[in-house]
Amino acid sequence: MQLVLWDIDHTLIATRGVGGEIFGECFQQVTNKVMREQASIDGMTEPIIFRETAKLHGIDSNRAMFEEFARCSAERHVARAAELRERGHALPGAATALAAVAQLEGVTQSVVTGNIRAVAEIKLEVFGLDAHIRFPYGAYGEDDDERSELVRIAILRTSQALNASIGADDVLLIGDTPADVAAGLANQVRVLGVASGKSTVADLHAAGATDVVRGLEELRPLLGLLAG
Repeated sequence: MQLVLWDIDHTLIATRGVGGEIFGECFQQVTNKVMREQASIDGMTEPIIFRETAKLHGIDSNRAMFEEFARCSAERHVARAAELRERGHALPGAATALAAVAQLEGVTQSVVTGNIRAVAEIKLEVFGLDAHIRFPYGAYGEDDDERSELVRIAILRTSQALNASIGADDVLLIGDTPADVAAGLANQVRVLGVASGKSTVADLHAAGATDVVRGLEELRPLLGLLAG
């Protein structure tokens, strides 16, 4: 049994500004303040982004505020799904990579993402990338603030769901930031870096990724890692 854990934003999809707009709308709804700036988001989980953005506006946020924000975000993503589909896109090679991995015997695919689960499901469904993903096995922004802990949670959930022993050597994490790489390394799992976001090939190599590709069109390294 092998487990592939995908990051979503800038690894599989790009929302082309829609996600940021929804964040701002929900931030204002929860805090009653217009969002002037957003905290750095690359590789961060949604609770941390919300908390740090609140700090930038002089707000001491709490868990209840984040949960209200999360509900708003899920509702707005549903309401703007057609716009998300029109403005955003699946990244080149994403659908092919998911389908190719699905053809491999004994491989399960899920996600580790800073998004809340409801938003993760909407984003992948909108772009037709949800068919091969076992969402109940994944880990999401509402599960923990730290991405490394999300990797641990996803491995545990998959092991329990499949009644299988999944060790670190059986897991491949795929993401576009050094934070993704660090989360994988913290759990001793292999990491395929995808330089489809802001991080370069050099950045991801320097972070310690097992291998790096410029985009998911480069399918051979991914399949090679799963072939052992």
